[in-house]
Amino acid sequence: MDKVPFVTVSIVLYKNNFEKISKIIFCFQKTEAKKIIIIDNSPSDDLRNIINIDSRIDYTHIPSNPGFGSAHNIAIKKSMEYGATYHFVCNPDIYFNGDVIGKMVDYMRKNKDVGMLMPQILNQDGSIQYLPKLLPSLFSIFIRKFKKPQFYYKKIINQYELRFVNEGVIYKAPVLSGCFTLLNLKAIREIGMYDDSYFMYFEDWDLSRRMYEKYKTIYFPKVSVYHGYESGANKSIKLFIIYVNSAIAYFNKWGWFFDSKRKMINEEILSQFE
Repeated sequence: MDKVPFVTVSIVLYKNNFEKISKIIFCFQKTEAKKIIIIDNSPSDDLRNIINIDSRIDYTHIPSNPGFGSAHNIAIKKSMEYGATYHFVCNPDIYFNGDVIGKMVDYMRKNKDVGMLMPQILNQDGSIQYLPKLLPSLFSIFIRKFKKPQFYYKKIINQYELRFVNEGVIYKAPVLSGCFTLLNLKAIREIGMYDDSYFMYFEDWDLSRRMYEKYKTIYFPKVSVYHGYESGANKSIKLFIIYVNSAIAYFNKWGWFFDSKRKMINEEILSQFE
């Protein structure tokens, strides 16, 4: 039997509500997580007192705000220095009940070829957020963001977001959301961390895609977490511009209209359900 794995968690903050952050930290209190690494990108360190909640917290304030992926990279490096085996990337608007951490770690521990693992993500009302996806085309990004034309949206999104798959099925997906993800640090050492060219948005898609090329990227709906999804890019011009810039970075890297691997990988994913 393998030795007990060293598990760490990272949470990136930016002017968050103290009570909401406390809520997710309390969720980790009865888990096997050895370190909770907090990278605070806020202009001030008003949230520093979060360290008083749990002795496992490692707090770093970076007022220059290098971005979501870059801040998690700092935490991942710390995690590796601690000697961690597995690392959870967690949004501050996540919370959960029960043994989510243990079951996810156990699955990855038993399946050495898994590089990334994402649980079922729920809205506050218990409805499912359809976050595992096929690799995106420019068209699918447009359809998902604007939901137009409406008559075509439902048909496209049902396949693109794999909504047709039965709720409890464990399957491979080349795009997993970074709102709550378990990383195999052995795999991360091999394929690399988040790409710093994405300030926010698409960095998780890019990492998932790179991971998929050498390891399995698995959707694991046997456990669930709640996510306060706000779709900020639909409400803020500033965030929408960041979203567009990240989309440009993604398609510059992987191909705008000609992406032969995308077609091959998406066909491979869909073949699981035939």
